[in-house]
Amino acid sequence: MQQGPLQGWMMSVYQSTLLGRTEVAEGTMAFQFEKPKDFVFKAGQYIDLTLFGSQPGLQNGMTHTFSIASSPCDERLLVTTRMRNTVFKRTLSALPIGSPARIEGPMGSFSLHNNTAKPAVFLAGGIGIAPFLSILSYATGQKLRHSMILFYANRHLEDAAFIHSLWNLECANPRFRFVPILTRIANNNGAWKGKTGHISSEMLVARVGRLAGPIYYIAGPPTMVAATRRTLSEVGVDEDDIRTEEFAGY
Repeated sequence: MQQGPLQGWMMSVYQSTLLGRTEVAEGTMAFQFEKPKDFVFKAGQYIDLTLFGSQPGLQNGMTHTFSIASSPCDERLLVTTRMRNTVFKRTLSALPIGSPARIEGPMGSFSLHNNTAKPAVFLAGGIGIAPFLSILSYATGQKLRHSMILFYANRHLEDAAFIHSLWNLECANPRFRFVPILTRIANNNGAWKGKTGHISSEMLVARVGRLAGPIYYIAGPPTMVAATRRTLSEVGVDEDDIRTEEFAGY
């Protein structure tokens, strides 16, 4: 299969192949795609993924936008999504391994700042963890000198995709701290000793300290992004130090 870029109108287009799928949380799947040999991206960027096949609606392709969850150094491209009952997601979940796909991109500027003197504070809600997993995996592998802390909010523990990978990254990276948060405690989470509730200014002050200074990155559902941005603004964080990525329709 052709690996190099096909010249598109605004961006490069690549051919790829579905290599595998894995359940990474309750109702959340990760999909591994062949990484085209000439495909280069920055951790935190996203792609448009187009599926092809013989199923109805796929003859001309069906496209969805995904943040890349894997590091630029990984051999495969990893994308992840909540498995909602949509035509695209039903098709993706049933697509045979080895099926062709098209990748357009990379796109976006949701990537780690260059100034290592400024800490990075990552604020993730649900599937918004994808770009942060990419950034953290890359930063850890490349031994970048940024001080980083991730606040990762999910309703229940079983909803938290990649949580074990994130614990492992914290163990491997002395500059990274991981703060998982559960917004709803079920009976089977009775032993949970971590943070609960929504991301708040009090929670940030307790773990970050002085809130002016870091660069803040927010990714998650639109309502979570808006609420978290509002929280940061209310405690005096400069708008220029806040970067956001909304995950609508996930």
